[in-house]
Amino acid sequence: MRSALTLFTALALLAIVSAPAQAQTYLSPFVGYDFGGDAGNCPSLFADCSEKKTSLGVTVGSLIGGVFGFEEDLGYASNFFGDSQSFSDNSVLTAMSNVVVGVPIPGVRPYASGGIGLMRTHVGFNISSLTSIDDNLLGYDIGGGVMLLLPHHLGVKGDYRYFRSANAITISGIALNNKQLTFSRASIALVLH
Repeated sequence: MRSALTLFTALALLAIVSAPAQAQTYLSPFVGYDFGGDAGNCPSLFADCSEKKTSLGVTVGSLIGGVFGFEEDLGYASNFFGDSQSFSDNSVLTAMSNVVVGVPIPGVRPYASGGIGLMRTHVGFNISSLTSIDDNLLGYDIGGGVMLLLPHHLGVKGDYRYFRSANAITISGIALNNKQLTFSRASIALVLH
């Protein structure tokens, strides 16, 4: 009984003395540039593609004490494989859940992140027999960047991420190029914190 009372008292004092951990939550809409791998890489079935490599998205996250955290990254790239007369439209949607590790420097927050999620490809065809093909892929991303935290809950962020699917892109069950979807994204973002 005495050791339980001593343990309870020690835990109560520790709870009173220790400072509460502050979570820094942020919302970060971004404009990205997709490059490398399959970004703008016209599928081998077509040869009339022009490159379109812009993506848009948003990241919502939280860092506890500015060090460890979690974020959701949602990105969308229209005409990801290129703009073509052969297929009507195409896109890649990424929805990643990431663990974030940051360095708590006042006003500046360098960080690294990585996680897993969904990579959804869409290809629409101009051929009358096929309308569109969608493929859901499990994927991962890894990257990092720097947040510059300004007064009045504003900031800017530069970010780099590498994306890769766990399995090959398929069209009607047939693997396209027999390889995983891979690309990199560099982005600039507004940070609301």
